[in-house]
Amino acid sequence: RLNSSCRPETELRPPSSGSACKGLLPVAGCAIIRPPRDGGIRYRGLTQDVQVLPVDYEIEYICRGNRVIVGPKVRKCLPDGTWTDLTQHSRCKKKLYIGALFPMSGGWPGGQACLPAARMALNLVNRRSDILPDYELELIHYDSMCDPGQATKLLYDLLYTEPIKVLLLPGCSSVSTLVAEAARMWNLIVLSYGSSSPALSNRQRFPTFFRTHPSATLHNPTRVQLFQKWKWTKIATIQQTTEVFTSTLDDLEERVKEAGIEISVRQSFLTDPAVAVKNLKRQDARIIVGLFYETEARKVFCEVYKEKLYGKKHVWFLIGWYADNWFKIHDPSINCTVEQMTEAVEGHVTTEIVMLNPETVRGASNLTSQEFLAQLMSELGGKNPEETGGFQEAPLAYDAIWAMALALNKTVGPLRAKGRRLEDFNYNNRDITAEIYRALNTSSFEGVSGHVVFDAQGSRMAWTLIEQLQGGSYKKIGYYDSTKGNLSWYGNDKWIGPGPPADQTVVIEEFRYLSQKLFVSVSVFAGLGILLGIVCLTFNIYNSNVRYIQNSQPYLNNITAVGCMMALAAVFPLGIDGLHVARRQFPVVCQFRLWLLGLGFSLAYGSMFTKIWWVHTVFTKKEDKKDKRKHLEPFKLYATVGVLLGVDVLSLMIWQIVDPLHITVEKFTREAPKGDLDVLIQPLLEHCSSEKMNTWLGVVYGYKGLLLLLGIFLAYETKSISTEKINDHRAVGMAIYNVAVLCMITAPVTMILTSQQDASFAFASLAIVLVVYITLVVLCVCWQSDAQETMKTGSSTNNNDEEKSRQLERENKELQKIIQEVTPPSHWSTLAPSHWSTLAPSHWSTLAPLPLIHCSPLPLVHSSPLPLVHSSPLPLVHSSPLPLVHSSPLPLVTSSPLRLVHCSPSHWSTVAPSHWSTVAPSHWSTLAPSHWSTL
Repeated sequence: RLNSSCRPETELRPPSSGSACKGLLPVAGCAIIRPPRDGGIRYRGLTQDVQVLPVDYEIEYICRGNRVIVGPKVRKCLPDGTWTDLTQHSRCKKKLYIGALFPMSGGWPGGQACLPAARMALNLVNRRSDILPDYELELIHYDSMCDPGQATKLLYDLLYTEPIKVLLLPGCSSVSTLVAEAARMWNLIVLSYGSSSPALSNRQRFPTFFRTHPSATLHNPTRVQLFQKWKWTKIATIQQTTEVFTSTLDDLEERVKEAGIEISVRQSFLTDPAVAVKNLKRQDARIIVGLFYETEARKVFCEVYKEKLYGKKHVWFLIGWYADNWFKIHDPSINCTVEQMTEAVEGHVTTEIVMLNPETVRGASNLTSQEFLAQLMSELGGKNPEETGGFQEAPLAYDAIWAMALALNKTVGPLRAKGRRLEDFNYNNRDITAEIYRALNTSSFEGVSGHVVFDAQGSRMAWTLIEQLQGGSYKKIGYYDSTKGNLSWYGNDKWIGPGPPADQTVVIEEFRYLSQKLFVSVSVFAGLGILLGIVCLTFNIYNSNVRYIQNSQPYLNNITAVGCMMALAAVFPLGIDGLHVARRQFPVVCQFRLWLLGLGFSLAYGSMFTKIWWVHTVFTKKEDKKDKRKHLEPFKLYATVGVLLGVDVLSLMIWQIVDPLHITVEKFTREAPKGDLDVLIQPLLEHCSSEKMNTWLGVVYGYKGLLLLLGIFLAYETKSISTEKINDHRAVGMAIYNVAVLCMITAPVTMILTSQQDASFAFASLAIVLVVYITLVVLCVCWQSDAQETMKTGSSTNNNDEEKSRQLERENKELQKIIQEVTPPSHWSTLAPSHWSTLAPSHWSTLAPLPLIHCSPLPLVHSSPLPLVHSSPLPLVHSSPLPLVHSSPLPLVTSSPLRLVHCSPSHWSTVAPSHWSTVAPSHWSTLAPSHWSTL
């Protein structure tokens, strides 16, 4: 039997009864005349159009096999009894079968509205003479119940039951996943009208899959566009743990990354969103994308209300296919009231795929979207659209049939050029499948759901509707055309606050600067200290010829003063920060800090250390070597200071070359400002640092620490030593104690107080000021007081006096040695008073008292060697103690005062006249005139 309805394209009228063909028996329907030689079937007359066979017309069908109709031919019986062909041939439409799965029940009964919409499209396509004129589309469908197991059985029936299906038309995502993955084994194209799963966009897994329902990921370009419009660069997400939402979120993550937007928080939940919402609150999420079903959405926003994660500081993005009153529906699984839910969801934004063209245009079907809805309502027989499954997706099913028909129509020409036809399709024919794939992939037409076009993954590109919940109802605020990247904005978006909230808490960076009052105060003290150093330096240079100052090694003291002033100068860059200089100039300030403080310490402490080192070295040597070391060579002292300074310069240079100082910024805990401001203060503090700062500080502190400890030891060891070559070494020792103690306290404390700029600066700078002040006072003030006292007593000498002093000292030492060798201590008591001046002070206690009469004080000195008497005992007169006084600038063997009490000039004979010339002028009045010639 051949299932083809054939009709001529010309109007057929019954011939007259006297026709030459009148001998044929009239038969209702088609009558077989005779089998043709090629095995086909020949029919006469018209089928189903007329009940009485017009014997003057004959329609001949030549069939190839059981399926393919080669072409009908109409012949007319002429009056002379012959047949002739008509100029217009009739057409016979070949059927192409489509296997469809419509879920009429189950989780998503979308077939309730989608199946009538598909039938509407099929009827219109089959009536069109410009679309598949030689073919008729027929739908073979089953109820999949949106169940993959049921769909597997029905797919088997479709594939292994005649006739052959050219395409497959599944519905929901779970069924489409199964069908699309198996279809490639039968070279079948799959076109879905209700699948939104992003997983179906995998071309490697589903190479022949297309869909008129946009992927759930189509929301993502719209979301990214809105993020950019409102200048948000940081978002958070929360999702229900299902495959469709996970894949959607993965796609969103890739898109926002390309747009330079960060997903700071990504939370998920299975059934209870409480923990996930708390984590969003803890991470200060502001712009939140929520992907979950309607039931879970109520749970989420109940927790959102509890955590206060809504209002003017937050914006939620939800899926747009929830019911309009989804948040008002009573749900026993949550413990929030309708008022609380309404408050929590106010202002959220939804994105929804546009499934009905909002514009009044006529597309491929010559229907507007409103005309389509009217016809669909008629097909549904007055059913409530809200109670009819798949009503929103019905335009997608309608456009799916049109996409399929237009693609098949587009393949006719290329197949004819290759000598093939659509009716030649079978499950092993890859060429026809490839042509249908290319035609579908390049589809582009206006449908009732909008512009129909597919992307590289076979997913529909469609418009997205953007809505916002305002006052408890959804308001359209714009559309986004993902095919062209155009955003149609109504400008009626409404916010709880003054505008769109910030994507994160606005953080205001605020640098912490040094207190200017503290800086000025310390700077004044440092400036006064520098003035004090200048005064001391000037005084020392001006009085450099004074003997007392000469014996204190003034050049070393000058170096100390210069070092102290450099250390005080370091206080100024220590207090300079970003408030005073630009950021790019700050490293220069860091260098000044390091070099001024380092070199100042080396000069000041190095010169004091050199003094104390020399004193310790001289007076701890053996007696035979001590005399050689007492002749001080100044250049060695300067060389020692130079070595200490050179070590510092070398180490600082290596530091700056290998690991130069630069600015590092320390961040502190954010602080909330006063008032209801949506901002946080981020305190920042600039530091001078380097990559291996701790290593360098360890080396410098270790080296300096050893010098300080050694200085303390040397100062302690020399505290009881007296020397004229460096006559201020005790003061130097006190200064060393001061420097060492304060430095050892300040260095670790300032490292601990690094993050407290005021405390760190105050501690370091005041320590420097205190150390310098004490050092200058101990050294400089002592110089001035002692030097002035010396000048008042007439003790200043010239270079000749110094030379004479040294000569006399040598003679005294030689004389003492001779006396000790010639006169034993047991005989010293018999010495005549005239020879007492030849004894060392340590032997004065052996002298017998000498009674003298009243006289004025007569200080005695000796300036030339005294004659020695014989060593035998000499009778001595009982006398009172005769102390010796030294008042001349020349060093004497005797250094205690010698006062002649109760003596008269007649007793002066006991004093050799050769020594009277040494009597000080102030005592000349005590001499008798007869002795003045000796003066």
